[in-house]
Amino acid sequence: MAPSLAQAYRRRWWMAITAIIENLLFSAVLLGWASLLIMLKNEGFYSHLCIVNETVHTNVTTPQSGQWRSCVEQEEVLNLGFTIGSFLLSAATLPLGILMDKYGPRPLRLLGSACFAASCAMIAAAAYDPEVLSVLIFFAVSFNGFGGICLTFTSLTLPNMFGNVRSTILSLMIGSYASSAVTFPGVKVIYDLGVSFRVIMWVWSGMACMVFLNCFLNWPAESFPAPEDVRYTSKRVKLSGVVTEDKMTGDRYVTHVTVMEDTMGSKQLEPEQTNSQSTTQGSVPLCHSICSPILLWSLITMAMTQLRLIFFMGAMNKMLEFLVTHGNPEPSEELQKEANEQVGFYSSIFGTMQLLCLLTCPLIGYIMDWRMKECEEENANTQTERSQSDPPKRDRKIQKLTNAMRAFIFTNILLVTFGIISLIDNLPIQLLSFVLHTIVRGFIHSCCGGLYAAVYPANHFGTLTGLQSMISAAFALLQQPLFILMLGPLKGNPYWINLGLLVFSLTGFLLPGYLFYHRRNLIMAKAQRDRLAASKSDKENAPLTQSASENAKSQANGHAANGYTPNGHTA
Repeated sequence: MAPSLAQAYRRRWWMAITAIIENLLFSAVLLGWASLLIMLKNEGFYSHLCIVNETVHTNVTTPQSGQWRSCVEQEEVLNLGFTIGSFLLSAATLPLGILMDKYGPRPLRLLGSACFAASCAMIAAAAYDPEVLSVLIFFAVSFNGFGGICLTFTSLTLPNMFGNVRSTILSLMIGSYASSAVTFPGVKVIYDLGVSFRVIMWVWSGMACMVFLNCFLNWPAESFPAPEDVRYTSKRVKLSGVVTEDKMTGDRYVTHVTVMEDTMGSKQLEPEQTNSQSTTQGSVPLCHSICSPILLWSLITMAMTQLRLIFFMGAMNKMLEFLVTHGNPEPSEELQKEANEQVGFYSSIFGTMQLLCLLTCPLIGYIMDWRMKECEEENANTQTERSQSDPPKRDRKIQKLTNAMRAFIFTNILLVTFGIISLIDNLPIQLLSFVLHTIVRGFIHSCCGGLYAAVYPANHFGTLTGLQSMISAAFALLQQPLFILMLGPLKGNPYWINLGLLVFSLTGFLLPGYLFYHRRNLIMAKAQRDRLAASKSDKENAPLTQSASENAKSQANGHAANGYTPNGHTA
């Protein structure tokens, strides 16, 4: 039986910690494709294509010697599997968002862990006879990508239980998702120690079953409401009156003392607030959000970034090999051996660096949460509740937009720097491009999620996020023809493709440019509302000020009639 929402709230830290670990080991592990590709080639997946076409360039040995042939045709077919898996890893978010809004995260997380376990089992089964069962790799990577995004997408709603640090917890979830690319390099280390590839996959499948069990025992059947919709640890306000009497005039005053009580449960909004919120969300149709300029520019930015990152991960081994051989079509045996060693070494370093996502993503979460505690509550009636002595608070929506704009500018600067470094024909300096690639991959999704949360209604967030991911994944399919172009007409030289992608990445600055324009309009509109509110308040306070002055005059006249001076002495 699924636990209740209150039980899940008490277990929120356990759920958050296990979700981070599960994302790290089971979500986007396909992003460590460079290490998996080496293991698949060593296990002989699609090596029969090299025997048929006889376009062998590396490892020209026979299966009887314990090694398998490797060729360009084999790499193209296996890279197609990576393209399919990475496409499902992003494109499935739109239907998943619709299903999660209807059924909650629990069934999708159960389904995702089952699919991941099945994918590992299929890879292990195919490794027993790769010449016949190599086709299973396409089904395996499809299940792997779909199961991984199910685990990732369902964990993104968990930070709703953490209040003001929601963006920081969210960035940790996204960081663990991005850092999961380190998993296959870690598996390769175990594989190089002599552990059977089939044993590794069977054990991994069993670990995915533990994820299924953890979700079954701890995740609630209902969705995690947003903090503005449900107050998990709300506080009830009580007013108690204290009566005091002025000894001189005999007037009585009532002083209200506020008492705060911790409670659990749903936030009980005033009827007027509830009606206004439902009217506001219902008054914005989905088509209006989809056709907005911000979504258009974000789609261009995310599609460009996704293609840039996916192409680098898919073609990294061949680009590293080109930096060693410099495009020599017939390298010597010593040079080819050196190239294989360098590719294996640098791909391991790249995989290890993916843990930087887990360390650097809280930085972008901090940027997205910058000065949010200084903002006024969205549902509070600030005009009536704020005292005159309180300093003016920041507008929450404008602050969210400002933070998102700064985050996108910072991320795009890192992306352009990464593109420039990837053009340099130097192998050691590519370590810096590995670092930048890892940071950008962790930052970009947090930026986009924070932007959508700031601009669009809450009931549109899941659909818009899924739409953005699906369009970006479809655009990233271009990495397969770009990979074929690099291996074919360009003879392994990635320079011109990297240069074109660098120029294309400059379009990422169009989104923060429009956000600056939109933010300026919001500031002007808020200033106009404040002026109107101030003028209205002055008109309402004018009669009160006049009546107060008249009361003061009448009291002074009464004291004079009784024989008292203003100082309280008898005349």
